[in-house]
Amino acid sequence: MTQRTLTFIKPEAVEEGHVGEILSIIEKAGFRIIASRMAKFTKEEARKFYRAHKGKDFYEGLTDYASSGVIIVFCIEKENAIEDLRELIGDTDPNEAAEGTIRKIYGHTIRKNGIHASDSPESAAREISFFFSEMELL
Repeated sequence: MTQRTLTFIKPEAVEEGHVGEILSIIEKAGFRIIASRMAKFTKEEARKFYRAHKGKDFYEGLTDYASSGVIIVFCIEKENAIEDLRELIGDTDPNEAAEGTIRKIYGHTIRKNGIHASDSPESAAREISFFFSEMELL
């Protein structure tokens, strides 16, 4: 069954000019782009987006970082999209990520790891609707 998920290229990877390279890896892995946009979180939007982490010690730093620059957001689809994308991007810590994964190639730290990806069908649905209306999802 085809599944949709959300991913976004984080501020440092956008600033460093890696958008095309990262998107190419995703497309070569068989994902189809359904919708895309450039965005910049306000601090409040970042808090809302990452509300599942509220109360954790990294929450404020995460929301500060997420709202620090431009991101490029994609709704993508393929069979087993969520699990396959999580494997393609690698571990949150680039130092622990498998060779050839997006985070291993483009990540710097646990926070500045190049890319975000939904971690469950529930998160994917919530995150896709955070950024895209039904009319934008082709």
